[in-house]
Amino acid sequence: MNKIFLVGNLTADPDYSVTGNGTPMCRFTVAVNRRFSGQSDERTADFFRVVTFRKTAENCSSFLAKGRKVGVVGSIQINDYTDKEGNKRQSVDVTADEVEFLSPRGEDGGASAPSPRKGGATLEPVSDDTLPF
Repeated sequence: MNKIFLVGNLTADPDYSVTGNGTPMCRFTVAVNRRFSGQSDERTADFFRVVTFRKTAENCSSFLAKGRKVGVVGSIQINDYTDKEGNKRQSVDVTADEVEFLSPRGEDGGASAPSPRKGGATLEPVSDDTLPF
């Protein structure tokens, strides 16, 4: 079984692109604090590169920004490639099946909530009066 669950904060704004066959793709990095501090009592974090596709990619591009807290469920993929100098390299990425936006509206490390980005999906605000429960 290859399943990973992450909760952390974006280290930078997401990078949105479209693959060669027209599939929307969004990449971002999530910093996840470790449970225990090191010998110097400093908190350390691990950094996970995350990739999303299709509608999830569009939503991540539109509504995530640096500092926002997210939950990610996905799988780990190890990719082999050759760099520009001809050296063989590997990259470890998390391919997200689900991304949950966890930062409350207007809270993301002191910055205001991001506005939807050009070309991304838009969500209409929902009032508590209109909820069916």
